[in-house]
Parts: sequence; C-alpha cells; structure tokens
Amino acid sequence: MPQRLPLPVLPGGHAAYEKKEKCAVFGVWGTSHPARVSYLGLYAQQHRGQESAGIAVTDGRRLEGQTGMGLVAEVFTPDSLAKLESKGSKAAIGHCRYSTAGGSLSCNAQPLLESYIGGQVAVAHNGNLINAEALRIRFEEAGHLFHTTSDTEVIIHLLASPAQQKAIDPLAETLRHLQGAFSLVFLFNDRIEACRDPWGWRPLVIGQLEDGGYVVASETVALDVVGATLIREVEPGEIVRIDDTGLTSRTFAPPAQRMAYCVFEHVYFANPASMIFGQNVQATRERLGERLAAEAPVKADFVVPMPDSGRSAALGYARASGLPYREAIVPNRYVGRTFIKPTQDQRNAAVRLKLNVIADLVRGRSLVIVDDSIVRGTTTRAKMNQLKAAGAKEIHLRISCPPIRHPCYFGVDFAERTQLVANTRNVEQIREFLGVDSLHYLSLEGLLACMDRKGSDYCTACYSGEYRLDPEHPVTESVIEPAQLRIFG
Repeated sequence: MPQRLPLPVLPGGHAAYEKKEKCAVFGVWGTSHPARVSYLGLYAQQHRGQESAGIAVTDGRRLEGQTGMGLVAEVFTPDSLAKLESKGSKAAIGHCRYSTAGGSLSCNAQPLLESYIGGQVAVAHNGNLINAEALRIRFEEAGHLFHTTSDTEVIIHLLASPAQQKAIDPLAETLRHLQGAFSLVFLFNDRIEACRDPWGWRPLVIGQLEDGGYVVASETVALDVVGATLIREVEPGEIVRIDDTGLTSRTFAPPAQRMAYCVFEHVYFANPASMIFGQNVQATRERLGERLAAEAPVKADFVVPMPDSGRSAALGYARASGLPYREAIVPNRYVGRTFIKPTQDQRNAAVRLKLNVIADLVRGRSLVIVDDSIVRGTTTRAKMNQLKAAGAKEIHLRISCPPIRHPCYFGVDFAERTQLVANTRNVEQIREFLGVDSLHYLSLEGLLACMDRKGSDYCTACYSGEYRLDPEHPVTESVIEPAQLRIFG
C-alpha cells in the first residue's frame, strides 16, 4: 500500500479529506415529473442531512443536475425543478447531506455528475468508505484529478479505470473494491442502479408508484410521501437495476458472515414513521423507553421528553413507569437538528434557539428527562442548564442507548474519540459534568433486546468498540473477491 500522505488542510485546521457523512438518497424511474418526485422524496428525508441537496435527471440521452448548499427547499424552486424536467426527463436521483467539520463545501454536494469513457454517470452515496483515502492517494499518484474532498468521488474514479471497464460487469467489479458502508444510487442515461454494501450498514428500500414507476430511498417515509408502495429492501451485496423494462437484480458479493445493521438508525437518525431494517422506528423507540424504565426506575413528578428524538422513548418510559407524561420543553420548529450542525458553536446556538422550557411546569418539580443519546455532552449540558435555570428541583436524566465511547467509521459523524464525553469518563463523572441529580443509560443488552433481528446482526461499535471491519487496515491492493470479505469482531 502506498505511504499515507498528509492531506490538504482547510481553514480552521481540518483535514480536507471527507471522513464521515450521514445522508439520504433517492431515485425514481418511469414517471413524468422525476425532479418533482425527487424533491418530495428528499424533503421527506431532510432530517438525514441539512447541509446540501441535489438532483440529477436523464432524458435517456443526457444527464443534467443541480446542487446547492442549504435545505432542499432552499436549493430548489418550482422554476428550477421545471427547468430540470424541460427536456422530457424520465428519471432522477437525489441526495441531501451533512458532513463533518471541514467538509462543508459546495463542491461536495451530491449527486456527483461526471463524464467518463462509459458515458455520463451521477452518484448519490449514504455511508462512509474506510479505504477511500488510500485509493484516492493511489489515483492521485497516477495523475488523476479530484474535484471534491468526498470519499464518493473515489467510486467514480474506480468505475472509470481501465481494469473495471474491461470487466463483464464494471459496476460490480467497482463495488468489490470498496470497504465500509455504502448505500449507493447511480443514474446512467438508460438506467438507475441501486447498490448496498455486503454488511448492510445503511438502509435502502425499493418502492413502486401507482403508475408503475419505481423508486429507491434511504427510508420508507420517502415512499409514503411520494405515494409509493414498499416492495422490499435492497439486500446486502445486491445491485438492483431499474430501467424501461422494469426491475432486475444481481449480486456483486454475498452477504457478510455477520451483518452490521446500524442500531443508531433506530436510536436517533431515522424518521419515526419509517421501517428501518424491517422494523418500525416509533415502536422500537417506545420499547427502548419501556426497557429503560425497567432498568432505571426513579421517583419523580413526571416524565419529560427532550424534543424531538427523545419523545418516543419518553412515551415508553412513562407508560412502563406509571409516571405522568408532560411536554414541558417546546421546540422551535424552524431550527434544525443540533447533532448534525457542523460546529459546536452552531450546535450551542441552535440549542438556545430551539428549546423553550415552560417554567411553570418544571419549577419546583422532580423530572425524569428522557433523551435518545449523548455524544459530545456540551449540548446536553446546555439543555440541563436551561431546566435548572427554569427552577427544576431535581433532574433525573435517562438515555435510551448505551454510552457512546468509540468513533464511528461507517457513516455517522461522531466526534473524534477524545471529544466523546463517555470516552474518558464513567457514568458518575458524566453525571457531574452534566450537572444532573442522576443519570442512567440503557444497557447494550437492553438495547439489543428491543431489536427484531438477532443482536449479533447489528453494528454496536460506537458503544462496544467491536468493529466489523478493521478501519486501520482496510483492503486496498486488490479487488475484494466475494470469498475474501474480511469480517472483524
């Protein structure tokens, strides 16, 4: 493997290479207004990324696209959507994104649209490739030019390389080089190709419209919004092709020996209305709250959810504990999700804007505050300070997942190890840092007991430190043949 070279540094000291991202993808084939359908599909998945958005379309001969920084509704207007469809487009793919600090660049907005020897291609990616940096260095040493700092661009360079173009199935050959999490949607002139890594880290589903067209999306909530019926998930290691003849399927690798479904999708990221890995998110979060009440009962006046992602677990906690449920914290709906803000200053400002405590309800009361997770801890501490300033007598904080002690290398922007509040602190030390009267996290066993699939099928590395793939030693020298998929943990 070539020696790792230092990467360019952006203002603020961040490495220019994009390490981790968590996004939404969407694709539609066989409808008269694909850009507008994609807009709705992305809007329904806005919770997965608020930094940039984009749509690429094809009329069967040529691809065109539009990307921009901001929310879906800020990037696109009725006029811009009509322009994308003005040449009789028949299909589209879309993407909305957030990145780590340092990767918030307009050039990284997706779908990436490029021309190569095989024609034009656009690609939208949800996940993170652990071997992208080494592959990128090899391409750069061979004289390739890159236009972005995203790991996704490496996929296009792989697809365009002579070795892949000589293969019987260039796309399948390309995917076998990738290690890590990837739910991908490609748009070519004559087809959409939807692909999912052999470990199944990120969700990807297929639906059908009433007029017979097909859609693919990260979450089923997008299918609901565009009026599509869920068919099934894209299976790990599968490529689903959608074109004028319908839907066909092939595999580029067998499913991994142990799946790696991201359990944090259920804890935090996914929309409560979605089915993730075959399991409803709202019902799952209520189960987490019920289990949390059994593990960590406490005497209090009532249960208060931390809006918005703690609400479902709080309902379960209140039901199981018998304590009254009160909405004592009112969210400002015009402020985005604080976890996915690129900088901590932005997150802190968003907390102050986002949450308004109803002092008359909390003053002099003992509260069970239910939240979904604690990552860096600074945002949670700001929330607790708001409650104390409003006069809360006691704050008993309950978290519906285990402590996040380890970085994620597979598509969730958890801070570096040293920035995770639970990495160097035990629960008592975290309690002191947050300034609450008691703190309890749901156990890992309790979390997995609420999942429908067997516990070993879920990636819990952020809690346990057991990674399915070794992020420090990814395969880079040769194609990952189906029989050579390396499983760790």
